[in-house]
Amino acid sequence: MSRIGKLPIPIPEKVQVTVKEDTIVVKGPLGELSQKFDPSFKIFVENNQIKIERPSDEKQHRSLHGLYRALINNMVIGVSKGWTKQQEVVGVGYKAEANGQLLTLSLGYSHDIIIEMPPEVKVTAVTERRSNPIITLTSIDKQLLGQVAAKIRSLRKPEPYKGKGIKFVGEVLRRKAGKSAAK
Repeated sequence: MSRIGKLPIPIPEKVQVTVKEDTIVVKGPLGELSQKFDPSFKIFVENNQIKIERPSDEKQHRSLHGLYRALINNMVIGVSKGWTKQQEVVGVGYKAEANGQLLTLSLGYSHDIIIEMPPEVKVTAVTERRSNPIITLTSIDKQLLGQVAAKIRSLRKPEPYKGKGIKFVGEVLRRKAGKSAAK
């Protein structure tokens, strides 16, 4: 039995869950999300909880059991509280500016990089004196938020010698010593 899949998902107040043939729709104060699932799985909504039952103990069904539970839980949290990710731009002369749905990054290249955010993702960039710019991404869709954050990070990954680049706030980087350590 899947340890994750058998856990019930609590439904907070102001969140509505409807299950159709092969789609689950979660509505909350922040928005609405839907997810398709295998119709052989049974999803029950009772006593302010969502329970998922798998049809058999086949390997495919066992692996999907925990996946569907995690996806639905992320949807419930997303429409009730929302998800946020913060990234730090480390480096001399590196800048980040948010203007509506556009994020402008100066990362040491010969040109600025302008990224247009999907409509579901809100972006803010804060630059305080004597500190690195911090990009904050918020959304109700955890999957989309992770993809956008990974795309931004891929523009200038943190390098291991000085740590310059775009990193997640709280991320620990493995640093290397460099040439002087060989002597």
